[in-house]
Amino acid sequence: MSSLSVPAPAVPAEHLDAAVLRRMVRHDQMVAVRHSVLAAIPINAVLTVAALLMAYSGGELAMGVVWVLLSATVNVTRAVICRLPYRGSEQEPSGEQRPPLLSGRWWRTRSVEWHLRAATLLGLCSGLVWALVALLCAGYTSPQTIFYLTVVCGITAGSVTYGIAYARVPIFFITPALLSVAGCLLAAGGFDRQMLALMVFVYLAALIRSAKQSEAAFKRGSRLKNEATALADRLRQAHEASQTAARELEFRAMHDPLTRLFNRDGFADTAGRRLAAAGGHEHCLLMLDLDGFKAINDVFGHGVGDRVLQDVGIWLSRELQCMDAVVGRWGGDEFVVLYDVAGSAQAPEDVARLLTQRIPQASVMQGGQLGVSVGLCVGQGLDVMDMLSFADEALYSAKRAGGDSFRFFDHGLQQALMVRRDVERDLGTGLETGAIVLWFQPIFTAAGELHSFEALLRWLHPRHGWVSPEQVVHAAAATGRARRLLSHVLTQACQAMHRLDAAGLGHLPMAVNVSPREMAHLDVDDLVLDTLERHGVPPRRLQLEITEEVALNAENTQGKLARLAAAGVAISIDDFGVGYSSLASLRGDHVRQVKIDRSFISGLDASRDNRLLVNTILQMARSLGIDVVAEGVERIEELMALRALQCPLMQGYHLCRPAPLDEIIPRR
Repeated sequence: MSSLSVPAPAVPAEHLDAAVLRRMVRHDQMVAVRHSVLAAIPINAVLTVAALLMAYSGGELAMGVVWVLLSATVNVTRAVICRLPYRGSEQEPSGEQRPPLLSGRWWRTRSVEWHLRAATLLGLCSGLVWALVALLCAGYTSPQTIFYLTVVCGITAGSVTYGIAYARVPIFFITPALLSVAGCLLAAGGFDRQMLALMVFVYLAALIRSAKQSEAAFKRGSRLKNEATALADRLRQAHEASQTAARELEFRAMHDPLTRLFNRDGFADTAGRRLAAAGGHEHCLLMLDLDGFKAINDVFGHGVGDRVLQDVGIWLSRELQCMDAVVGRWGGDEFVVLYDVAGSAQAPEDVARLLTQRIPQASVMQGGQLGVSVGLCVGQGLDVMDMLSFADEALYSAKRAGGDSFRFFDHGLQQALMVRRDVERDLGTGLETGAIVLWFQPIFTAAGELHSFEALLRWLHPRHGWVSPEQVVHAAAATGRARRLLSHVLTQACQAMHRLDAAGLGHLPMAVNVSPREMAHLDVDDLVLDTLERHGVPPRRLQLEITEEVALNAENTQGKLARLAAAGVAISIDDFGVGYSSLASLRGDHVRQVKIDRSFISGLDASRDNRLLVNTILQMARSLGIDVVAEGVERIEELMALRALQCPLMQGYHLCRPAPLDEIIPRR
């Protein structure tokens, strides 16, 4: 196989030092020499045959045959050498070393320089053969001299014309031939032959100069070509690198770095395009939340938690691959899945059941109890953001039901979602217009005397009627209005305490509820004390009711509680008895009151266990010097049971329903 067309290996321009560039130029010279030699050999052969015919006509046939054989031998050798592979060509991997003469392929270890030297040597041999032309024409004195001079001068000029890449080859070829001509002419004598010999010398010098100039021009061109090739290669590599970087950036922008699943934007974009091209097909979107993941993360560390998320992501991709599902990580320990219902052999309910049953075994790293809650939205022609919102609502419902289950988005949830969205949208207007107000429920002593008031949020929504306090608090947190809502509540509580002063009830304290999120994320201590000071209300008149969850969160709340208690604000534990660590909430110095959860009061007269639990709480509170309030007294039987247990404080619908303060005060 010929290696004439093998290009020099591309090298980045920043690596093109002088030595590398020189080797690349030499490679180009060698390739050009091979082309020129192979192109010149047919011409050489034609002229050789012509010289043989002339020798025959001049009576020098024997000498002509010998000369032709010598010329043919040299030409064949040159042709063979020009077609041999060389070290670094495509036929032999660059740098591979083989011992000489191995399998008859000794040339495979020959370098570019070796081939250039071989071409030069064979060019000299060919030139020596043409120098012997003098034997065919009696030293250029026979009648055929003009023919032979023309042939020799023509072939030497042609060799320089073809051999522009490497001057040594044509120089070594023309020098013996032309020196032979000049020498013979000088030996023959005579002014005309001597002048002709002188012209031959001039001709030789001109050809040598032309060969060197041609080589210099070839080197410059080769150098520029290789530099341009290297620059183009560098640009190509830079382009490929930029394309790779762009693809990587695009991947990172659309995928979660931990699980390699789609992130929020990637899932929304991909799922949106899938739904747009659905052609009316029904799709199912599932939103998953891992139950028990927080405990695994807290106990075993974030490294194990990350591995669990990765395992779950891999499991989801593998198990749902046959459904051609779009799978993404929505954030934290939440995942989302979208698939075409018609393209799946399983109903959405079966898919959800499979997930709840098998995801707990998706990771061998959890080291704890892992579960999953799933919210599903099934429909057609829906926007992806609507489906996500609907599935999220169903997921929230499944979590509220205890988790480790699934829930479809149905009409009931649709109504709840509509209410929640309207509440969030209209909350700002409700605060500005004063539509969100406080109603008050009295707390009585066992003897029936008025002890204090609890402020309760009330909002008569213009479209959905009365909205529960929990909905208002959640809407405020979702819309970033939690601080504004708490400030609104505290302001109305302070105004109500001034009305109590005017009614001669200034000694009665006012209880205000603070949600766990408000206590954890807001500067409740600053807000409470600043509001009390601005309205001129003594801190002892205010009582903050917080849940056990907040009371136990020492890292975020104990400093705030300590400051409030030091200023005189009373701290009350709400819903006591239903938390994870009820007794622990009583260890602090800030708690002055606990409220027994209504679940223990309901049916107290008929439940021996509830009476024992309530009595235990009462005894413990007396020993700690803490007041106890029983909330949720709905029936006379419950009131009598509490009095029998000597519960000091009570509230509930049986005693007085919540109402605006102006409606409660006249009753008393």
